[in-house]
Amino acid sequence: MRAVWHSSERKVDHYAAEVSAPSASRFTAEGTNQGDFATGDWGLLLVISCIWGSSFLWIAVGLDSFHPGTIAFLRMVLGSAVIFTLPAARVPVARSAWGPLAVVAIAGNAAPAVLFPLGQQRIESSVAGMLNSISPIMVLLIAVLMTRKAPQSRQVFGLMVGLIGAVLLALPNISGVDAQPLGVFFVVLAVTGYATSNNFLPRLAQDYNGAAVMARAMGAAAIVLIPYGSWGIGQSDFSWKSFGAVVILGVVGTGIARSMFATLNGRIGAPRSSLVGYLVPVVAVTLGMLVRDESVGPMEIGGTVLVLVGATLISRGRR
Repeated sequence: MRAVWHSSERKVDHYAAEVSAPSASRFTAEGTNQGDFATGDWGLLLVISCIWGSSFLWIAVGLDSFHPGTIAFLRMVLGSAVIFTLPAARVPVARSAWGPLAVVAIAGNAAPAVLFPLGQQRIESSVAGMLNSISPIMVLLIAVLMTRKAPQSRQVFGLMVGLIGAVLLALPNISGVDAQPLGVFFVVLAVTGYATSNNFLPRLAQDYNGAAVMARAMGAAAIVLIPYGSWGIGQSDFSWKSFGAVVILGVVGTGIARSMFATLNGRIGAPRSSLVGYLVPVVAVTLGMLVRDESVGPMEIGGTVLVLVGATLISRGRR
């Protein structure tokens, strides 16, 4: 898997020069692989899905003792720290990439790190995981708006199937004690940030590498979150169980998984890499039922099946 992770990290010495600067400023949502998913692509997709599917559980456990601001700050600090230990993360990045990196840092790291815990104070972790399945739809729509390039008919059909599934997932949980509307709003806003950020990742990952991009983005996000995180410490208690959950969330769920995702994003593009959002609910729902004793009805299960069908359709390459 390590070889798969770093397969796109090539010609490192090339990136030390400013010759990469012009390409870093050109926007593209497409990856270097326009065909069907390779074995390595599926491997990254499945591993990331499993990690992120469990992240909602770790957030829920962390919230037992820690304030959302503290969780957000710690996961960015831990994530950037572990990735900066990799030599690939210290590849020089041109100034022309700072703008897209800022979008990834704020929209794709700092904002979701705050919004997901705020949302999960009001909804169950399985619901948060299922709402994450709207991410592929939003990524594709944003990509079309930014590139002004229509998607393939297969992607459009997959988009519609996934949309129906996402609606079925969300409808039973929009209101009530298990899913307050404000909590749903926070999670959807976080997913919107991810969708925006994901469309800036392909060019960055292609010009540099996943570790170099995400180490800097998470480091910048940590700096932005210092005030909120510091205030949250005074609002938090301490327990080793919650602390351990936040460490796992920061090191694995944020640092390692986000870097792997950036690599995958550069390989297969923003719309197709966002299929992680279709697989995450399956993991999140399973863990929510087994560990948190949460309930899921037949409508949510049917919605999950539909979004997986949409995932299969969108994963196919150009013809």
